[in-house]
Order: sequence, then C-alpha cells, then structure tokens
Amino acid sequence: MLKIRLARGGSKKRPYYHIVVADARAPRDGKFLEKVGSYNPMLPKDGATPRVTLKVERINEWLVKGAQPTDRVARFLSQDEVLGQKVKWVQGNNPKKGTPGKKAQERAEERAQREADRLEAEAAAKAEAEAAAAAPAAEEAPAAEETTEA
Repeated sequence: MLKIRLARGGSKKRPYYHIVVADARAPRDGKFLEKVGSYNPMLPKDGATPRVTLKVERINEWLVKGAQPTDRVARFLSQDEVLGQKVKWVQGNNPKKGTPGKKAQERAEERAQREADRLEAEAAAKAEAEAAAAAPAAEEAPAAEETTEA
C-alpha cells in the first residue's frame, strides 16, 4: 500500500518536511519512491513564499495509482484543490482521540466523588452547627420564662 506522507528533515527545532510517496511499511524518514512536494512550517502563514509546494501532476498520478494521503497531506491537497472528483478520499475522523484513557477517567471519577463527599460533609457540618446554635437559644428561652413567673 502506498502513502503520500511527510518525511521530516531539518535540524533540531527547525523542522522541514518533504512530501513523499512511500510504502506504508517504510519508516517515516526512510526509503521513498518520489518527492512530490515540501512543507516548511517555520515560514509565516501569510508570507510571500508559500509554506507548502506541491507537484500537482505527479500527486494526481500517484492518487490514481492508489496512493492514500495521510490526514495532514490530505489537508494540504484539499487546500490546493488537488483532490478531485476522480479520487474519493474521506478525511479521517477519530472522535475518541481527545478523550482521556481508562486510568485518567478513573482518577477523574475518584476526584469527583471525593469532591461530592467533601461538599456533603461541609453541608452536614453547617446544618449541625445551625442546629446546635438554635438548640441552646431554645433551651434558654423557657428558662427565662420560668424566672419571670416566679
């Protein structure tokens, strides 16, 4: 299976990517069949020189042969309107990608339970304090009445 994907170049903290056609099993920066473009994320988005350059004819030929673009490359291709009617490609959608893992969800549930218990305990303590404050006042009132009767 062929992929149209990014191969990283450039130095540390200065990325530069080649858009290449490679076998899906080949390593990211390894063997490829052809360079079909480049992507320089260090350039400004609205600069004079484009961040992405593509060889549109060669990309179309590879797409017809069955090469599948990765999500990032497909975004570049859709911006340049390379993906035409002859190639049907559905952008990847992974709704579970941003959700936390099982352990993180368990920790969040435990945290929420502890918070609920804490709020419940505070409410109970506040109710007890109000009841305790009201109880001595109620006890003192009848005693005051008894002294006035005598």
